[in-house]
Amino acid sequence: MDIADHFTTTAGGIRLAYRTCGPPDAPPLVLLHALAESAADWDAVMPAFAGAWRVYAPDLRGHGGSDRPGDYAAESMCADVLGFLDALALDRVDLIGHSLGGLVAYLLAGAHPERVSRLVLEDVSAPLPREGTVPARPDGDLPYDWEMVLAVRRQIDDPDPAWTDRLGRITAPTLVVAGGPASHIPQDRVAELARRIPDSRTVTIPAGHLVHAAEPQAFSEAVLTFLKQTKPFPSASR
Repeated sequence: MDIADHFTTTAGGIRLAYRTCGPPDAPPLVLLHALAESAADWDAVMPAFAGAWRVYAPDLRGHGGSDRPGDYAAESMCADVLGFLDALALDRVDLIGHSLGGLVAYLLAGAHPERVSRLVLEDVSAPLPREGTVPARPDGDLPYDWEMVLAVRRQIDDPDPAWTDRLGRITAPTLVVAGGPASHIPQDRVAELARRIPDSRTVTIPAGHLVHAAEPQAFSEAVLTFLKQTKPFPSASR
């Protein structure tokens, strides 16, 4: 499989780095990584999808090779992904998001349902308030902006109620992949996320929060089964 490590595009003035693989004329599949990760986090599962999809994995702003603009609102990341789709002329995509990437994915799917055919959310919590903590910064140079980590955690600790509204507007058939009791994400909150999405189903892979990294084969099989057996919601004319 040929993974392009150093492609970049610009969305709304923000430079976004991304990886891509798979047949150029295949349907598009976009992968959104977790907090403090990058597109490289998907390398273990990208080959499983590249046979039938053209796979795109961008670095979210503040991560990896993408710009670090200082504004790290989840809504801004959502706008970046929408701009990424437009820049690459991707009209309608299948979309997979893990953790923070799942938050960005469901915001996009709720705000622009015509752009998402099918949605996969990996161990993502419902947007409910939680007790905030301030993490300690790791030593040394980081492949992400530490201020981004703090900003994202503040938002997730006290989420905008509009995020919940977005869940109810999702029209794409959705697979919620839960990490089970080993995950630090409360699984009742993952179940609540699924409950609030109109057309959703849940599969539990008891691998903890990093499902696709810990159990790449089980994750890939579950997602492929969903994508191949589920018809996308009919798109409204744009």
